[in-house]
Amino acid sequence: MLQDFKKFQAQTSAHPMGIEVNYAKGSYIYDRQGKAYLDFVAGVSANVIGHQPPAVVAAIKDQLDRYMHVMVYGEFIQAPQVTLCQKLAKLLPGKLSVTYLVNSGTEATEGAMKLAKLYTGRPEIVAAHHSYHGNTQGSMSVMDYPERKNPFMPLIPGIRFINFNNFDNLNRITTKTAAVILETIQGGAGFIEPADGYLKAVKERCQQTGTLLILDEIQTGFARTGRMFGFEHYDVIPDIVITGKALGGGMPIGAFSSTPQIMQRLINPAMGHITTFGGHPVIAAAALATLEYIENNDLKSKALIKEQFIRQHLKHPLIKEIRGRGLMLSLILPREELANELVLRALKKGLILFWLLYEKRAVRITPPLTISEDELSKGINIILSILDEMHNEYL
Repeated sequence: MLQDFKKFQAQTSAHPMGIEVNYAKGSYIYDRQGKAYLDFVAGVSANVIGHQPPAVVAAIKDQLDRYMHVMVYGEFIQAPQVTLCQKLAKLLPGKLSVTYLVNSGTEATEGAMKLAKLYTGRPEIVAAHHSYHGNTQGSMSVMDYPERKNPFMPLIPGIRFINFNNFDNLNRITTKTAAVILETIQGGAGFIEPADGYLKAVKERCQQTGTLLILDEIQTGFARTGRMFGFEHYDVIPDIVITGKALGGGMPIGAFSSTPQIMQRLINPAMGHITTFGGHPVIAAAALATLEYIENNDLKSKALIKEQFIRQHLKHPLIKEIRGRGLMLSLILPREELANELVLRALKKGLILFWLLYEKRAVRITPPLTISEDELSKGINIILSILDEMHNEYL
């Protein structure tokens, strides 16, 4: 199977982890030999309520018995889509009550950028250095990381960049700017939180210039940081919010939400933004079940409690810092080679960790929000044992 995997399936890295998955349940993934791997990554923050969550599986099976794909998104009235959008309207603050459903986070980014240009009639978008909003060409245009984007140039023109958390850069937002797009917490850059008052200052500058604020909640959304949406920590409401990952409970989905006034612009030109499978009824049913589970089990507050558990017990001289909030955390080690070794050695010991895109010293910890304290303790002990080994070998 490994040979066929490398021969027939296009590869995205030279050295994939290569676990041959047999099944997954709860906080664990099991390979073909029966080895259990404790999952501290959760499909890169996507499996928010664990693997094979019964509520989501039941919702999928129920919808499968009714119908699957019947028509391109937005033409037929399909209860799973409508009910999901209605649920999102109740969860989102302010007037963010209308949602467009798509298939992934990067598609949501594309839709949000198009919507901002449509609504404002302006050509320019401002983004942050070391941002990550997806990997299609539009999303890559607002990613300022030359190593990854230069091979695909030219991308979309009219993009300007600012430094995240730099208040002085905000004067680069002008009356020519359609939108500012930011991750609420910068993910690939190392789980960097906004400085005190920064997002409020960005919103104020946007209001002064008639610019829309787009906040990317693809990774921070749906209780991951201890609030339903990450921006709720920082006393700001965006004009457009992008979601994905955890929304599907393990199924592929994305969405962008805004006010009725802004979203109304999508009607003209007709079919200016369309999707065949966006809002797929089976996936919409899964998403609704996921949101209900998060609410009914108070996973927001539990994420904060588990964060404190991790910070209390995961201490070591090689850990220079733990960045992030809730169960969106990254360990910052002294050097890139140590981060690599930690991920690879952990895999051998049955613990799944992962890297971040740009910050090479970082190791991701984003387990399912349903992970137990016993499971957290098990993973923490594996990490500490490896750090002890590396401390003796490298220092």
